[in-house]
Amino acid sequence: MTVKEILDTVYAAYHRPEYIYPDPLAPVRTYSDVRDREVAGLIASSLAVGRVDLILKAIDQVLSPLGPHPAETLAVLSSEKLQDQYKSFVYRFFKCREISSFLYAIGEALRQYGSLEALFMEGYRGDMLAGISHFMTFIQEYSQGCCGILITPPEKGSACKRFALFLRWMVRQDSVDPGGWTRVPKRDLLVPVDTHMHDIATRLGFTSRKAGDLKTAREITAAFAQYDPEDPVRYDFSLTRLGIHPDLDKTILDKLT
Repeated sequence: MTVKEILDTVYAAYHRPEYIYPDPLAPVRTYSDVRDREVAGLIASSLAVGRVDLILKAIDQVLSPLGPHPAETLAVLSSEKLQDQYKSFVYRFFKCREISSFLYAIGEALRQYGSLEALFMEGYRGDMLAGISHFMTFIQEYSQGCCGILITPPEKGSACKRFALFLRWMVRQDSVDPGGWTRVPKRDLLVPVDTHMHDIATRLGFTSRKAGDLKTAREITAAFAQYDPEDPVRYDFSLTRLGIHPDLDKTILDKLT
């Protein structure tokens, strides 16, 4: 098979809703309102560190107290109220201080801009990294630098994997990605490079770099763009199922290659 045939075969087989769970995307898709979905998406993607079962538990611990409309709730909650609400929260590197300051900054973005998309667009202006940097600078400022690695700005070479994942969820819209943002073109998205994507991209000959940094993410994205320049991130979900979904594994890719 050619690389294009491999990509299309995997996409046709696994880019399906039945393969979403236990991905952190699962709870995000339950929100019908775009403002709620973008808030849930940012929270879920930012917590996507570690074992997926524990990630899902942490996401639920953060989202449940915010009720069915987290955007509306965060827009009115004070820093003090958030600290009280999440005083017992602990997940890996994140405790009350990190999550409450992060949520307060999200609320401030909603108060000032009306939506997270509007905040992103102010910095984006056709430049994806500029948009990411602007968004993260705002969150850092209004969290008073207390949100830890819930965000990882690109200035230090980070691949911004979790934020790239958030953008994929919000910009793409199909049977898997719920979408909602309308002003960012799919062609500008950056491939979220986790360990699974890095390994798969190496197998496909898309990169020989060992570090999963920003340079590697851009290299992998450029490689995918050769096969779909208007939507280079299209193959991300189906390919990473081979490392994430409990019923699948990467030997499937070995058989195709």
